[in-house]
Amino acid sequence: MALWSRVTSVILAQRGALMPWCPVFLGTGIGIYFAMPWEPPVAMLWVCLAGALALAALAVWLGPGNGPLVLAVALVLAGVALAGARAHRVAAPVLEFRYYGPIEGRVVGMDRSASGALRLTLDRVRLSDVRQVPERVRISLHGQGGVVPGPGMRVMTTGHLGPPQGPVEPGGFDFRRHAWFMGLGAVGYTRVPLLMAAPSERGPSVFATRMALSRAVQARLGGEVGGFAAAITTGDRAGMSLETVEELRRTNLAHLLAISGLHMGLLAGFVFAAVRLILNGVPWVGLRAPVRRIAAIAALITGAGYLALSGGNVATERAYVMVAVALVAVLFHRRAISLRAVGLAALILLSLRPEALLGPGFQMSFAATTALVAVFAALRHDRLPTLPRWARPVLAVVISSAVAGLATAPVAAVHFNRYAQFGLIANLLSVPLMGAVIMPAAVVAACLAPFGLEAPALWVMGQGLGWILGVAHEVSGWDGVVRGVPAPGPFVLPLLALGGLTLALWQGKARFIGGVPFVLGLLLWAGTERPAVLISESGGLVGVREAEGRALSRARGDGFVAQVWLENDGDLVAQDKAAARWNRRADRIAATDLPWGGTLWHVSGKRARDRFGGCRKGDIAVFNTEAPKGLDCNVFDPRLLRGTGALAFDAKGTLATVQTRTGNRLWSGAIAR
Repeated sequence: MALWSRVTSVILAQRGALMPWCPVFLGTGIGIYFAMPWEPPVAMLWVCLAGALALAALAVWLGPGNGPLVLAVALVLAGVALAGARAHRVAAPVLEFRYYGPIEGRVVGMDRSASGALRLTLDRVRLSDVRQVPERVRISLHGQGGVVPGPGMRVMTTGHLGPPQGPVEPGGFDFRRHAWFMGLGAVGYTRVPLLMAAPSERGPSVFATRMALSRAVQARLGGEVGGFAAAITTGDRAGMSLETVEELRRTNLAHLLAISGLHMGLLAGFVFAAVRLILNGVPWVGLRAPVRRIAAIAALITGAGYLALSGGNVATERAYVMVAVALVAVLFHRRAISLRAVGLAALILLSLRPEALLGPGFQMSFAATTALVAVFAALRHDRLPTLPRWARPVLAVVISSAVAGLATAPVAAVHFNRYAQFGLIANLLSVPLMGAVIMPAAVVAACLAPFGLEAPALWVMGQGLGWILGVAHEVSGWDGVVRGVPAPGPFVLPLLALGGLTLALWQGKARFIGGVPFVLGLLLWAGTERPAVLISESGGLVGVREAEGRALSRARGDGFVAQVWLENDGDLVAQDKAAARWNRRADRIAATDLPWGGTLWHVSGKRARDRFGGCRKGDIAVFNTEAPKGLDCNVFDPRLLRGTGALAFDAKGTLATVQTRTGNRLWSGAIAR
């Protein structure tokens, strides 16, 4: 009883500061659902929901002393039920085989693939002799000529489609799960020119308006600056080259491309300030009208329009919810920027899209926002030396960039396996310009566009974007600009998050206990052991860890798999250089020694398979075609790998497969739909 009384007193001491923990426990339940190796039955989801409601009622009855602990359990159960319900609600047919033939559908999305090819998302899909046609497919256009696709246009071509692929290694990013929640039932490509089956069915849609605006901005500004301007105003990145995007990534400026909290916050803040200034400039209005509320409503409406024109993707939705929460707080005369507001925004977003919890956008956005609010709240309560007026905004920018960079750096390194060592410098030289020049110029241009007077504002906007591109180009050329970081184990990011959240959200000196899980996470990360051997799902590529880095069995082919393997190793070399590390190769038969003894063989193609001289017990032979019968060693070919997914062996020869790591989930293809 004494221990329970102590716990109760600790909870009572946190009264008024517990609300931001609600999305933490809700997110814990969502994470538990996605971490399960099997799909929970629908009945279990109903039980979790009923338990959550019962425990929430019990928490209210228990009061502020014991209620929060019970409510935390209720939120965890609610998270499991919420994520499961969302996964079932978005269920749609998924292509179950490799398809080649006619493809027809309506264009509902356009972007560019990693290779720079134009990529279309189609709905109302028609395929030949397919029983369950996916609701949406995505195809990359590699052919020359053909019709130029437009929003709402019905197009047709002949191409290759297949089901979304799983992780390229056990424990890696699961694109199948990502595609499941995007509604994509197949992905592929075509090398045949695109044909128009029918023009747009109705008048201009939001998508068509967005693309028309993108083309107008690019035509006015031109080049990479025009593509950059289109990206931050409409979300269309198709006008930017891969080289420019890579330079922005290498300098940690790629976040400026995504219409996220920074852009939405700057836009809403500028509109709020401008409307308030204009109304207060008219004494009769300023003295009689609720100016702050009118300005907040104007900013809300502007943000909603920006959300619609930008395509309404997950990142922009997240940004709008966060801004809307702050503006609604202004309407009700509450503090607009607080940890409560951040917690409420997170609750709304997790309720709408539970799968967002797993994405880097959600994690980095709330890591930065939570850290900034917590740090500036702490600085507000401390008595700091009085600074000259001109120095205050400079110091605020430096602190903001440093805090946001430190908060998001671990998350970015976990997801992207790279760390931009000069990212802080690049952001200090670029982000202030985004808020002071570029976004205000964009708003002014939008206001003047109906009168044909937007040219001066667009010119100002172009000058600011040109400066940012110049900074990215200059800094990306510095030696050591990017450092590779190996992918950590599954417990590292949760430990880092627990430590950071405790430091930011807990009140009092006990918050520094958060340093324990944070340091533990860093230690686990530092001790991460990457797989000794990796085998791709197609059998087309093998990677073996050597002293100088991972050696690849082929210099070409399976390029995406090779890139991800090397990035997860924290190795930034190209595939051909990694292939040069492989020491025994002849006539499409590659061999090397296994760390635990024996020989690893990789046989590429039918001719090489027919020449293969056999293997001994304890060896491993990997084929990208059907393997011959009667071999004495462990054999892996496409027929076997289709059931297991990609493989990984540790230094002792212990096998892990994608199938055992991901389990039988709705999106894994193992459950009948």
